Amino acid sequence: MRRIGLFGGSFDPVHNAHLALARSALRELALDEVRWIPAGQPWQKTRSLTDAAHREAMVALALEGEPRFVLDPIELQRAGPSYMLDTVRALQIAQPAAQWFLLLGQDQHAGLSTWHGANELVKLVTLAVAARPGTLAAPQGAHDRTLPGATLRPVPLPPMDMSSTEVRKRCAAGQPIGHLVPENVASYIEEHGLYR
Repeated sequence: MRRIGLFGGSFDPVHNAHLALARSALRELALDEVRWIPAGQPWQKTRSLTDAAHREAMVALALEGEPRFVLDPIELQRAGPSYMLDTVRALQIAQPAAQWFLLLGQDQHAGLSTWHGANELVKLVTLAVAARPGTLAAPQGAHDRTLPGATLRPVPLPPMDMSSTEVRKRCAAGQPIGHLVPENVASYIEEHGLYR
């Protein structure tokens, strides 16, 4: 049975903390692959996103050199709002024998109960939540008290003070971002004048 991590997000832009979480999940959960899923139309985002083609291209660049990282444009190709529940259902039909892990940052996990179809979603996947030191003490296989039927796996992640918002702010201010994103992503942002 293949063990597949699902990592969704707007990735506007992808940054080094995203990569750190995905690498830790590969190692800690013995995953065969992490499937990166850029959101097409995230229904909870109030700001407009960078064009999907740019976000997809930046994720593709960030994944270079790690064969177990796979870019999956399933949500970019689907019309309407992007719901992870729809994505998981479609992927499970295509690969019914796989075991699925949903990679989440702590902020996403905190708001998971507000997601479309959250109660069904958590029965289809194991929640793999970024565990920063001292902040998530749930043991392996613990149940998530906020969502009945959910199973939680903490994924160790060192403290990393970075976000896509910070990258965009630094770009807008003309400040360097090389310590926040992969070098080839920084070059792409510069070349296309993104976030100015």
